Amino acid sequence: MRARHPVHRDHSRRKHPITGWMYRLKDWTEGFATRPHAVAALFLLAFAESSFFPIPPDVLLIALCVAQPKRSFYFALVCTVGSVLGGLAGYAIGHFLWYDLAGNFGPVARFFFDHIPGFTVESFEKVRVLYEEWNFWVVFTAGFTPIPYKLITITAGVFDINLAMFTIASIAGRAGRFFLVGAALYWLGPKVQHFLEKYLEWLTLAFVVLLIGGFVVLKYAF
Repeated sequence: MRARHPVHRDHSRRKHPITGWMYRLKDWTEGFATRPHAVAALFLLAFAESSFFPIPPDVLLIALCVAQPKRSFYFALVCTVGSVLGGLAGYAIGHFLWYDLAGNFGPVARFFFDHIPGFTVESFEKVRVLYEEWNFWVVFTAGFTPIPYKLITITAGVFDINLAMFTIASIAGRAGRFFLVGAALYWLGPKVQHFLEKYLEWLTLAFVVLLIGGFVVLKYAF
């Protein structure tokens, strides 16, 4: 199915040596979003991002909603379901794989301590205290904001956070985030598409800053 509101492309922007790749990536993603298996890809990306994959599903969600604005809420639902199920997978990773049989940190835990920015033994213990005081809101905030959600889902499993509470908080945070995107594109469709086309480089920069800010929060607040 073709996008309902095609954009007149500025090919000079796509040849720019610095920002051109962003426009080419956007063009490729929009083309992918019109293919029959794009919804499955959205589900898998949302699932993977909640447990181990570093790239958020928002980019593909936006591309799908721009291509087919009337299905925006459906795409938001697919993204939410995939993300919540991925969060449960992250919970399982923390619950079953964090410690070895002797009760010491296992290979998964050592990988996080060695390679994830701000994820140290000290911050690990601080998160434990944070969960004891604000368990629902920790999960909800990570689900709704650029704070890396996978780190929260995994530590929730490590600390054996109530699974029902975790699931409800995940649904609230993830649905709030993705349905907000879906609603904006459903109601504003072509206007938002034009805005994304015109200000892509600034939005990309803002997204990267927010993503890095999430890791900074983990490092200094936790």
